[in-house]
Amino acid sequence: MIFQREELLIGKENVDKLKNSHVIIFGLGGVGGYAVEALARAGIGELTLVDFDVVDITNINRQLIATQETVGKDKAALFKERVLSINPEAKVHSFKEKFTREVSPQFFEEIEYDYVIDAIDIITSKLDLIEISTKKKIPIISSMGMGNKIDPTMIQLGDVYKTSVCPLAKVMRRELKNRGIKKLKVVFSTEVPIKPVNETGERAKMFNVGSISFVPSVAGLMMASQVVKDICGLKSVGGC
Repeated sequence: MIFQREELLIGKENVDKLKNSHVIIFGLGGVGGYAVEALARAGIGELTLVDFDVVDITNINRQLIATQETVGKDKAALFKERVLSINPEAKVHSFKEKFTREVSPQFFEEIEYDYVIDAIDIITSKLDLIEISTKKKIPIISSMGMGNKIDPTMIQLGDVYKTSVCPLAKVMRRELKNRGIKKLKVVFSTEVPIKPVNETGERAKMFNVGSISFVPSVAGLMMASQVVKDICGLKSVGGC
């Protein structure tokens, strides 16, 4: 039995809850990819995976699905294949799609989710996803900025309005307040961002946002942990 060891930890009833749950993950990069991996191995029975991108060679240093062999391939399709190789009984839906308000009906009309994971790095898309999920009363957890960070021990879970240091969280607090959203569960880092070594002067993200293997991965695993605990109604000491 795949989940025998997990059942020893959380009990058969909770394993069954996870099996009967549907989680949708937007963004399958350094953060979202590890969240998918952890949820698949925790036995979430239905996963919807959304990402518009393909694997780039610069993803190899930190993204789970990125290898020399997968460069140029669709991230969503690759993760679907990986999840099914872990748990063939899972239902997996993959979409090569950039999330916007305009495309949201295909994900949120007549489909029910137990949880939404926001691992998108485009602010407008994050805000729209959070607003839609909040209005539909679907639990959501959102990742704040993990770029230009090197210390995974400084990553925390909390409410966006109680965050500090993170530049993205500051923007999100302002914009969410303008939209009337009073709370949001997030994973964030209190580490002061490191100034990237950009010798070219280029302004593109790939030249200005540095990343390493063990920071976004930890954030993704923490998000998955919170999703599993919330679905099962479990609380850890000092839990969010």
